[in-house]
Amino acid sequence: MIARALCLRVWRRVWRRPVTLTFSFAQPLFWMAFFGFLMQRFPLGELPEDVSYLTFLLPGICALTLMQGSTQSGVGLVRDFQRGFLQRMLATPALRGEIHLGLLVAEVSRMHLQALVVAFLGLALGAQLKFAPGALPLALSATVCFAVAFSSLSCVIALRARAPEPMGTFVHLVNMPLLFTSTALVPTKQMPDWLAAISVFNPLTLCVDALRSALVFGESPDPIGVGVLVVLAAVLSAWAIRELSVLEPD
Repeated sequence: MIARALCLRVWRRVWRRPVTLTFSFAQPLFWMAFFGFLMQRFPLGELPEDVSYLTFLLPGICALTLMQGSTQSGVGLVRDFQRGFLQRMLATPALRGEIHLGLLVAEVSRMHLQALVVAFLGLALGAQLKFAPGALPLALSATVCFAVAFSSLSCVIALRARAPEPMGTFVHLVNMPLLFTSTALVPTKQMPDWLAAISVFNPLTLCVDALRSALVFGESPDPIGVGVLVVLAAVLSAWAIRELSVLEPD
């Protein structure tokens, strides 16, 4: 019940301030409309001839939408702490895992809805996807675990910092390096060797590759990559719950 109430509370907050959703759609649209068409004429050798650069880019932009939303999940937690709401929640008999679950369900579902809208915008701009229905559940598992992992990490930073300024630093320090060391924008064969080696260990690469396999190449995602994201989500979720557990309710 607590998890459900917290989830609905987050959704009501978004519903009352839909302007935040408008801004979250602006950047992905700019990436697709400008960067996508800018790179359209540059050959990407490992792509099949029927796959345009915009089609290749779209799963990366959808994953980028998930990452941007995930890393900002802790901002709401900082506000709740400053207003005393989080302390009141911690003073109740509610399990800390249940509190974290409510926040995660709200944030992860919201981010996936945003990514779905971004996908439709990409299709409207000319991207052509090749759906592999049997591969979609595994790809969706990858995106959910990726969102859970970075939402949990954002919550950990929020619970330790308890101020909005460090959260802004965290978002910028995480988003840009992860984006430019991943396969969201270009294939690994177009990268320098050292950057390609780094991208293999990038969680964003695992998420993008899972989406790209299911939506662009019509293949099943690599189960090892999905498994890594599952473990990452479990570890970071446990860390966030622990931070909630040691936080004094005041």
